[in-house]
Amino acid sequence: MDTIIPPADERDERNQWCFACGPKNPFGLKLSFREQDDTYLSEFTGQQQHQGYDGIMHGGIVSTLLDEIMARYLYAKGMNAVTARLEVRYNKPTPIGVPLLLKGRITKNKGRIYETEGTIELPDGTVTAQGTAKVFIIDPS
Repeated sequence: MDTIIPPADERDERNQWCFACGPKNPFGLKLSFREQDDTYLSEFTGQQQHQGYDGIMHGGIVSTLLDEIMARYLYAKGMNAVTARLEVRYNKPTPIGVPLLLKGRITKNKGRIYETEGTIELPDGTVTAQGTAKVFIIDPS
């Protein structure tokens, strides 16, 4: 069963311009999220403005999608977190114009450092890119 992740709290009012998920950013990706079985999920369909080579999503956007699905999961759980390390493996070109499924999950916790992993999948389940991240929990400001 899917669980829609509600706004965390007043932090969301301060973060309306996030490039990946902010609703007020006219150039942003406007991702929305849900949780299912300890996995954070989102969908995204890249458009022409997201491409590098013709028909292929720019690697920086691919990296952004993975960063967001991994690090934002902690934010959704009420923690202020920043990515400390991000590794991306590009398995095959990620096409534009195709609905993508983003998946992220927490794999380990070591105090204020969380390890996460994420994938970008085509509708047939093919993983075009995968990532791992170390995410640092910062003190609330």
